[in-house]
Amino acid sequence: MPELPEVETVRRGLALQVGRFCIDRVEVLRSRAVAAPKGDPEGFAAALVGCILADWRRRGKYLIADLERDGEPAGELGAHLRMTGQFQWLGAGEKPPCSHTRVRFLGEGRELRFVDVRSFGELWHVPLGAVTEDVITGLTRLGPEPFSDAFTAPYLRQRLKGSSRPIKNALLDQALVAGVGNIYADESLFMAGIRPHTPAGRLNLAQLETLRDALVKVLEQSIGAGGTTFSDFRDLTGTNGNYGGQAWVYRRGGQPCRQCGTELRRDTLGGRSSHWCPTCQS
Repeated sequence: MPELPEVETVRRGLALQVGRFCIDRVEVLRSRAVAAPKGDPEGFAAALVGCILADWRRRGKYLIADLERDGEPAGELGAHLRMTGQFQWLGAGEKPPCSHTRVRFLGEGRELRFVDVRSFGELWHVPLGAVTEDVITGLTRLGPEPFSDAFTAPYLRQRLKGSSRPIKNALLDQALVAGVGNIYADESLFMAGIRPHTPAGRLNLAQLETLRDALVKVLEQSIGAGGTTFSDFRDLTGTNGNYGGQAWVYRRGGQPCRQCGTELRRDTLGGRSSHWCPTCQS
């Protein structure tokens, strides 16, 4: 699943390449892709025709665009890529829609296409005047952004106090910190020198400070590399993310640690694979 760096890479692409795009026509090829208004793909399409996709922002793994019509606010468009969703920015008629095309936004001789192989991705229309979180309800469950002033070591200590769950599992909890998934949890724990199995409540303030700094650093590095591609992630131009080639531990179980040479371990925690170094992580 695309994590924060991959979604941020898409957001930047949408902001820079798509810009202020006026939608003349919307084709919903799979109604399941429309989460709101649920069961009403025709209503979704009608609400967006004539709108300009304006500013794009990211919250966790969600993308949200402001909509404008005739120079006035006209609600919002929300998106979640889930496992395999991606946006493609194409010239009109440049490439026929593939079988995995779910929604097409057309106008001005261009097309913004939402493609999703696994069909778990979702799109929302948030009407003008509606509370965004009331429509995109998953937003209400998100913790602070990793780059925000609210994401601090004292915050982590307060939230993790007394917790016996492994710190790896805690980092995957979107209510603790928004946007982090398996890749960057593994990478940040390695950089912080903390084993993924460590009970979260046992980490002291200094360790949590190190972990917080490591997470921010690895996310910044991955954003700079355009995200990570191990399977399906592509940016708007179809380009792979480049961080995967420099990963310290993720998906490198059985290979030598880049730092000490020890064979890396791959364990399962909470149903998810965890990759770590027995020497560098204590």
